[in-house]
Amino acid sequence: MNKSELIESIATKASLTRAQAASALDAALGSITEALVAGDAVAILGFGNFKVSERAARTGKNPATGEALEIAAATVPKFTPGKALKDAVNVKK
Repeated sequence: MNKSELIESIATKASLTRAQAASALDAALGSITEALVAGDAVAILGFGNFKVSERAARTGKNPATGEALEIAAATVPKFTPGKALKDAVNVKK
């Protein structure tokens, strides 16, 4: 599912226009992004948690040449799924 399909699904399930659904999705994603940029965690009960994590600098390897190279430290977003989401995905078929 891509963003336009997600917007269509939200519009149908929430009885909104596509424009309203797109605006709501953009606002939600923007709010999550702003919280992560500020260093806050975002917990959505039943869905999961978003947080910011520090990744240390490390030495990697160029797969084409085998040459060692330094990979810089980075701040990255992380998502941990909640139990309800895990259970929904792991339903035996």
